Amino acid sequence: MSVENAYQLLYAFVLLVFAVLIGITLVRAVIGPRVTDRIMSINMIGTMVIASIIVLSGMLGEGYLLDVALIYAMISFVTVLILAASNIPPEKRKRMEAEEKAMQEEDA
Repeated sequence: MSVENAYQLLYAFVLLVFAVLIGITLVRAVIGPRVTDRIMSINMIGTMVIASIIVLSGMLGEGYLLDVALIYAMISFVTVLILAASNIPPEKRKRMEAEEKAMQEEDA
């Protein structure tokens, strides 16, 4: 077995492991009892997809896939921020706005 074949086998194994882990995390996202569990699962799936794209880039020797992974990372980050911000309870949001208003009045 040559070194190149060993690397191809390693890449294939890593991609298979990521596929299984993404499936398990997807199940957790569906059955997660709380919204925070679902948001964390979505973030974990995004991270594993990014890692899979990077491994695929090494396997195929295509450098542009690293750019795709970087763009996907930015989109995943913004998605998690939006999901987290949209799930702040109304009571906490009012309290945060009141604290922010008080801080602005102190500065003035």
